[in-house]
Parts: sequence; structure tokens; C-alpha cells
Amino acid sequence: MQGATDPTARFVEAVAEREAAIPLDRVAFLIAAHAHPTLDVDGALTRLDALAELAGEPTLDGLRRLLFRDLGFAGNEDDYYDPRNSYLDDVLDRRVGIPISLAVVMLEVGRRLGVPLAGVSMPGHFLVRDKVDPEVFVDPFARGLVLDRRGCQLRFHGVHGVEATFDPAFLDPVGKLAIVDRMLANLDGVAVRAGDVGMLAWVLRLRVAVPGSDEAVARRLAAVQAKLN
Repeated sequence: MQGATDPTARFVEAVAEREAAIPLDRVAFLIAAHAHPTLDVDGALTRLDALAELAGEPTLDGLRRLLFRDLGFAGNEDDYYDPRNSYLDDVLDRRVGIPISLAVVMLEVGRRLGVPLAGVSMPGHFLVRDKVDPEVFVDPFARGLVLDRRGCQLRFHGVHGVEATFDPAFLDPVGKLAIVDRMLANLDGVAVRAGDVGMLAWVLRLRVAVPGSDEAVARRLAAVQAKLN
């Protein structure tokens, strides 16, 4: 069966699961496998297991200390649009990424530890929210800095300007499909910025496969495929 080996087919199968059952870690590595065809996705998953085993305590503070103090994960401020910032295997290798890829590391290591966390798809800057205390947010791009709602709002205005309207709903938790789509939207932007039509084609194929995908994405994919053909 193609789905047993082909990363696109495996991605399609994974995102077709009911949302709670979608394996976010596996899906993230399957995205990376399109850029790194020799990537062993099952082997890559064990790297997250190994990180969880290093944690001194199964708490949010313990997770933050492990990832951002002991292991040094941080945002790539020098080259934000480097595609490696979005490929989870590269993020684990280099310990740098963008907000959402670092958030996925945090969410998935936290899940293994039993630390209840949620992703927050704030426009312009992805965050992580504590499910136990929903007033506590973590900025993985800023080495795990803890924020309150006011701090999140300041982050928003730092990206969009002080005149931009902040909606409190920006801090609501989002599901796995929203996280996957935002990961792909970031790679979409990277491919467009680099003028890499081949990369853009596979990114758009994956975006189209995400349930609820916008029809505009399908039209863009058709145009890119026509250009490649």
C-alpha cells in the first residue's frame, strides 16, 4: 500500500483521523519528510520520547527548564525564513526554530510527560497555553518565557503595530488541524519568498489535504502544477 511508504499518502491518512486522534508529532515529521526523503519518521518520534525521559519533573516548569535552559531551544532570530526552522527533525538537530515548530516540540514532549498544554494560534506569533491555569502562556520563541494576557497582547502589538486591534479570542486554544495548517502556511510563505516552485507544489498538496482547506489553496496548486508541467 502506498500509504505505508509515501509521506504524502501517510500525511493524508493521518490528518483524516478524528481531530483528537491526529498524531501531531508524526504529521510534523511527515511534513519534514517531503524535504528530507530519507527521514525515518518512526525513528524521529523516538527522539521526542528521549527528550521526555530527560525531564527532571513532569510539570510545565520542568518542561521549560529542560527545553529552554538545559537544552537551549530558542527562536531563530538571525534567519527566521530558513525552511529548516519548520522541519521538526532540523529543529531537534539545531535546537532553533520559529514559534510554531518550537511549540510543537513543547506540546509533544509535554504530552509524553502528562503536562496538559494547548497551542494558541495568535496572529503573527504562535504561543503555548497552560490547560491547568489558562491565564498562563509560554512563548517558546523567547526561550520559554512565561506571559500573562497583557504580555501576549504586547507580543501581538510588537508584530502588528500599536494601532492593530487585539481580539481576546486570539488567545483561545486551537486544535491539531489548525496547527498543521499554520505550519504549512508558514512553509507556503517560505517557498513563495524563495521562489521555489517545487517546494511550493508539495506544500500546497499537503495544504489541500487538510480537512476544511480553502478552495483558493486548490486553485493555487493547480496553477503551480500547470507551471511545472
